[in-house]
Amino acid sequence: MTGTRILGHPMFIILAVFLIAPAVVLPLGGMSLATEVMIWAIFAMGFNVLLGYTGLPSFGHGLFFGCGAYLVGLLQKHVIAGTWIPLLGTILGCAVIAGILALFMAKKRGIYHALLTIAFTQMFYFITFQWDSVTGGENGLMGIERFPLTFFGLFQVPIGGTLAYYYFVYLIMVGSLIILWRLAHSPLGSVLYAIKQNELRAKYLGYNTPFYKWLAWLISGSFGGLAGALHAMLTNGAFADPIHWSRSGDVVMMVIVGGGLSNFFGPVLGAFIFIALRDIFSTITQHWYLFYGLLIVFIVLFMPEGILGYLRAGRRGAQAVESKI
Repeated sequence: MTGTRILGHPMFIILAVFLIAPAVVLPLGGMSLATEVMIWAIFAMGFNVLLGYTGLPSFGHGLFFGCGAYLVGLLQKHVIAGTWIPLLGTILGCAVIAGILALFMAKKRGIYHALLTIAFTQMFYFITFQWDSVTGGENGLMGIERFPLTFFGLFQVPIGGTLAYYYFVYLIMVGSLIILWRLAHSPLGSVLYAIKQNELRAKYLGYNTPFYKWLAWLISGSFGGLAGALHAMLTNGAFADPIHWSRSGDVVMMVIVGGGLSNFFGPVLGAFIFIALRDIFSTITQHWYLFYGLLIVFIVLFMPEGILGYLRAGRRGAQAVESKI
């Protein structure tokens, strides 16, 4: 890959934009908002492993986001007051939860699969909302901190400040993007895409499709838990609200608006648009979801492949016209 192609690659552009974003955002006091965009981008990219690549709709994915927030807080309070071990424990814990739930969903598809996701997330919502002694109930689990990063006990890097925590999340987003990019362009990614296109044909080719769907859930749940843990550290608390099925639709809309069904980087754009519109319209009216809903309707009617999918189709059309001239 030449230097020009590297500089023009969407991965490089995304990472460069977020790298220099604090120079613009910091004077405006929007660092927390910029950090939240990256966290939701991680969540949406992980969710897209299910929806965009495997074709499995989930309207309860907030379960993993919420569980990740609670797990990191509980691990900090009851296991170790730190960052690395609670984060790793959260990823592992959400992977276990995803693996167990996927045993019930891996053989389902379509509406039955979607209904199961809603049922499970509502069950977890009820538990977290009612189990006051552990989760704090409606008041949430408060006191989640950003402890300094320790490296083999040799030195520490504080991440308590907004700028320091921004770049901590940035590095995690970079790692997440690279991992998911490699996965999408690996043999595993090809199998998941084959399942999305025609699961029966993938079975005839000899693939154990329930196992690969289970694996997609495992991966997606892990990234959902990671995003939830990072968000809990950003807000210093974990709450039951993100687990509710109605909030799980946010990440679905991010993927659809950005073009995640046809473009790997669509969820990143979708996360940016969602957070930006929420921040802009919520200052005007508390019914800002109305404006976002209208945007969704417009996207579905006129750009069914999302914004990036629409732009890519337009570019291909222009290239085809040029080739005929």
